[in-house]
Amino acid sequence: MGRLGLVGYKWLDRRIGRNESISHAGNVVAALSAGLLGYFVSQSWIFYTVAAISVVSALTAFAIRGDEIDYELARGGKHVGDGNANDEAARNRPHAGSRVSGLSEVLTDRRILIFTASAVLFNFANAAMLPLVGQRISVGRPHSSSLLMAACIIVAQLVMIPVAAVAGRLTGVWGRKSIFLIGFISLPIRGVLFTLSDQPSFVISVQILDGVGAALFGVLSVLVVADLTKGTGRFNITQGAIATATGVGAALSMLLAGLIVKYAGYQAAFLSLAAVATVALLIFWTLMPETKEFATACREAAAD
Repeated sequence: MGRLGLVGYKWLDRRIGRNESISHAGNVVAALSAGLLGYFVSQSWIFYTVAAISVVSALTAFAIRGDEIDYELARGGKHVGDGNANDEAARNRPHAGSRVSGLSEVLTDRRILIFTASAVLFNFANAAMLPLVGQRISVGRPHSSSLLMAACIIVAQLVMIPVAAVAGRLTGVWGRKSIFLIGFISLPIRGVLFTLSDQPSFVISVQILDGVGAALFGVLSVLVVADLTKGTGRFNITQGAIATATGVGAALSMLLAGLIVKYAGYQAAFLSLAAVATVALLIFWTLMPETKEFATACREAAAD
């Protein structure tokens, strides 16, 4: 991951927090623009807006120069120090002593498997909630459905901006697990609250919890994987494997939630997703260790 290669482990938590905060601010602008255009012009403009923003986003990636990245550090290799954006020595240092761990060694790590299981279940529970909310509140309101969905997204994204920034700072002091647990706890509560009312004002207010959970997951998931793969040289592939697994979980979430709505209704679907979120919380709470201490121990061992 480029961010790790640019700033190193020492500053990764704050950098991830800032990046996520900026990303969510951009999402607010995109959602607001798409919602207004869909309401006042045509719903097809929602897709035009997303396409235009995607092109601009892709072009900005070319502004990052390759010589600014320490590639050994970016993959979580050994003998790379803390690294930071101004550390020319870290980027130019030869890495002959580094070792890349075998895939089986990394992907069978108990900590990584526990985190993957909890992350998959978290995304499984989370992915279908907002689409179901959108379907539910749009019944009888066809003209304002795009504006209501935009409001749900904007409220969540507005909450994510400060939460991501604060999480990036506090995780270095409080550790990863305690802060991550807040995100895991918010998801089952959100699922249960959605069963109480389908009034737009209430539903939009509940989306505050989505902002908390999604922001913390976005920041902490990267940091936890970086902690667990430090010194293995397998940071990127582990991150990709977990992202693939959570993507599959999200896809299955939509399928299962749709079937539950068809045969049992919206309340049963929300309660089912809340139950899955509770299982994810219990797995992470009871089985997942604090990874910041693990990363610190690895760094101290490497220094010795």
